[in-house]
Amino acid sequence: MLLRLNTADTRPLHEQVAGAVRRAIADGECAPGDRIPPARELAQALGVNANTVLRALRALRDEGLLEFRRGRGVTVAGAADGRSELLERVRALVADGARLGYGRAELIEMIRGVP
Repeated sequence: MLLRLNTADTRPLHEQVAGAVRRAIADGECAPGDRIPPARELAQALGVNANTVLRALRALRDEGLLEFRRGRGVTVAGAADGRSELLERVRALVADGARLGYGRAELIEMIRGVP
């Protein structure tokens, strides 16, 4: 799993780490059942404190994307399939919008207007 943080991002580091893991899952780098590297490894690779990574992983567990299992580490939850499916639908929406002459910003405004 190759994760990167944007140094220009002003969000708290734990949110950035969580976002990077979410993207890896959504992009298919991690499939349901795959193990996530240990927090210390991720922290070292990202250049952040291990507690920052643990906070991010706990948030993702609370969202249902990750499962913590004693003796088995942290794995991608089966529910992560839904996120991948949603990502495919978003890509289709962007492609349909482009075909009809709508840009991403216009699509985002449409989505914001949906109750």
